Amino acid sequence: MRPSVPLKRAATGFLSSPAPLYFDRLTPADARGDPIVLVHGGAHTGACYLTTPDGRPGWAYDFTAQGFDVLVVDWPGRGRSGHVPPDRISGALIVAALRQLLHQLDRPVTLLVHSMSGAFGFKLLEQAGDRVTRLVAVAPAPPGNLQTSPAIIEESDDALEVQQLAMRWRIPKGADFIVDEHTLNVKLIGDGWRFPRASIDDYRASLVPIPSRLLSERQNVRRSQLRLAEDTRFSGTPILVMSGTHDIDHPREVDMALVDWLAERGASVEFAWLADRGIEGNGHMMMLEDNSSELAHVIGAWVRGEGG
Repeated sequence: MRPSVPLKRAATGFLSSPAPLYFDRLTPADARGDPIVLVHGGAHTGACYLTTPDGRPGWAYDFTAQGFDVLVVDWPGRGRSGHVPPDRISGALIVAALRQLLHQLDRPVTLLVHSMSGAFGFKLLEQAGDRVTRLVAVAPAPPGNLQTSPAIIEESDDALEVQQLAMRWRIPKGADFIVDEHTLNVKLIGDGWRFPRASIDDYRASLVPIPSRLLSERQNVRRSQLRLAEDTRFSGTPILVMSGTHDIDHPREVDMALVDWLAERGASVEFAWLADRGIEGNGHMMMLEDNSSELAHVIGAWVRGEGG
C-alpha cells in the first residue's frame, strides 16, 4: 500500500567508505526539526521501517507524516548496501559507516536504533555525540559494559552454543546465522497479540542472515560486545528506551538496569515501558505490529518534547 504522505523529495544515497552503506531519504513538504535516522536490527534491513508484513506504511512514513525528514539505512553488507565479507562485518565497522553518514549530513539528528543496533547507538553517542541530538533505543542491545557474558553450553569446530537470558543460540563458525523457526516465533514474534500473524510467511521472506561475528558480539561471547570507555559521560543527552510487554529478551528489569546505567552516566533518560502507558501485547518487532502508528506517535511526541 502506497502511503499518501506529501513528500517534497524521496531520494536514495550511498556511502562507499569506510564500508558501503545505502540509505533511503524521505523529506516531507513541511519538514521541521532534526532529521531522524532509522537503524534496523539483526536479521532485518531498512525495509522493516518502510512497510509492515501486512502491507501498512512503516515507521518511516509515520514519521514523515509528523513532519520529520527521515533516513533509513541498510547496514554495510546487508540489504541494498554493497558487499562486505561476512567476517569483516563487525559492530565497529557499522558504527564507523553510520558515523560517516552523520558527518556527511552535517547537522544534528535524532538517531533511532532497534535491537542489535542498540549497542551501535550508544557507541555513536560516545564517538559522535555532537551529531546526535537525541537517541531513541527500541528494545536495545546494551553495550558490553553492562551485558553479562553468556553461558557456553557446547563448542565444536563448526558452532558455538550459548545461553543468554531466556534464549539459547547456536552460532555457526565461518557461516551466517539463518533465522530458524524457534528464533522467528519465540524471539522476533513472541507470545504477544500485536504481530500480524496472518502475514508471517511474508515476514519470514523479509529476513536476512546475520553474520556470525555480529551475533557473537550481540551475545557478548568472550566479552566481544561493543564497549564504551568507563569514563564516558552523556552530558544530559536525551535518551528514550522503549520496551514492550511480550519481548522475551527485554523483560522490564533488564531494560530498567540499562536505563539506570545511562542515567548514572549523565543521560537525560526516559523509560517507556509500554504497559505504564496502557499499551500491552507488543513484542520485539513493534514497528511491524498492529499498533505501530500509535507507537510512532509516542516516539514523535517525545522527540518534540511533548511528553509521553
